[in-house]
Amino acid sequence: QVQLVESGGGLVQAGGSLRLSCAASGRSFSLSAMGWFRQAPGKEREFVAASWSGSITLYADSVKGRFTISRDNAENTVYLQMTSLKPEDTAVYYCAAGIRNGLRYQAPGSWNYWGKGTLVTVSS
Repeated sequence: QVQLVESGGGLVQAGGSLRLSCAASGRSFSLSAMGWFRQAPGKEREFVAASWSGSITLYADSVKGRFTISRDNAENTVYLQMTSLKPEDTAVYYCAAGIRNGLRYQAPGSWNYWGKGTLVTVSS
């Protein structure tokens, strides 16, 4: 049974930093895509960043230059380093793994596995 468990969320002031972690169990994702999405209150879940084997990474325009996705394949873990945080980054952040359609990586429906999320709150 595949499980994704996020950690590292919390309350931070605008301009601050946080690092989210997502530990996967049940199967290895070293050759698969892993990513992060977020969902703010009253909004749809949106793509944040994704990492493919071979060091390919993609980011949403809204976080490019501020967020960095990385992974430790030996630990089956993906990270999201967030810097220069803004109040509009406030959301529940979800880890995703195993993509069915790589061309539609920004669509939540393209991903096979999801964590339960971790809340990030950025105060102004």
